[in-house]
Amino acid sequence: MLRVEIRDSADTLILRLEGRFTGDDAGHTRTLAARFAGRGKLLVDLTEVVFIDAVGEEVLRFLGRFGAEFVAPNSYALDVCERLNLRVVPNGSSYLNALGKPPTNGDQSHPNKSEPRKRVTTSEPTHAND
Repeated sequence: MLRVEIRDSADTLILRLEGRFTGDDAGHTRTLAARFAGRGKLLVDLTEVVFIDAVGEEVLRFLGRFGAEFVAPNSYALDVCERLNLRVVPNGSSYLNALGKPPTNGDQSHPNKSEPRKRVTTSEPTHAND
């Protein structure tokens, strides 16, 4: 199952994909994206995509030929983008957050988070009979 969310800001069209990007669903997404082509920058968010088949990969190539940029914050999406030679937005999740998108589970950026605590260990063995 695939969910496609479309967000249209002043100069950027964002396609946020969730689920399995396969078969007919991927084909329908191609048709949908083609309707909006030429309206400005196209950004495809792959953060919540869990699987992409051959049809889905061809649709991603198609979107790449339109000049789309891709948000790929996890290893699976990044691997697909690299294999298909797609343009990945550096730190794309931060770009989406700036547009008002709430962070997702895949979002690894934490701009307001404090430094993690350092773990203190000792090299001296402890003895129960001391």
